[in-house]
Amino acid sequence: MYTKKFEVRWNDMDANNHLANSTYIQFMSHTRMSFFKENNLSLQDMNSYGLGPIVFYEHIYYFKETHMGDHVIVSLEVKGRNKDGRFILIEHNFYDEKGVNLANSEMLLSWINMETRKLAKVPPDLFAKIEAFPQSADFEILTPEVIKKYLKRPKNLEF
Repeated sequence: MYTKKFEVRWNDMDANNHLANSTYIQFMSHTRMSFFKENNLSLQDMNSYGLGPIVFYEHIYYFKETHMGDHVIVSLEVKGRNKDGRFILIEHNFYDEKGVNLANSEMLLSWINMETRKLAKVPPDLFAKIEAFPQSADFEILTPEVIKKYLKRPKNLEF
């Protein structure tokens, strides 16, 4: 399990004087980018392939409040990927310094071609890096059904 520690600052708070939901997303994003870099896939590496990571969804479950001055530990576990590394399922957990689970999130990411702005295939040497990521105890190869589990289609306004 990969972890990153954060101190909750004043600007991380919301109107209810606890950690803002947008800050949870920022902490998870920072944790992911640190994880990628420490596992031989920095942002510069991604850019060298002409790719960028994109998020399809982040489902967050909040269990306990977090306040200014608290320290939180954000974990990352790779729960799954499809056979070609195009989709990666990640679980994040938030803990206080005593190990109490404060929040949980599952998210699905993929890769976008930075020029075409469309989903990209993963080159073999990038796939080798993804394949070498540490995996959770319950890691699985993702089927199309699992990837599409939360698939939503846009519904435009009719004027």
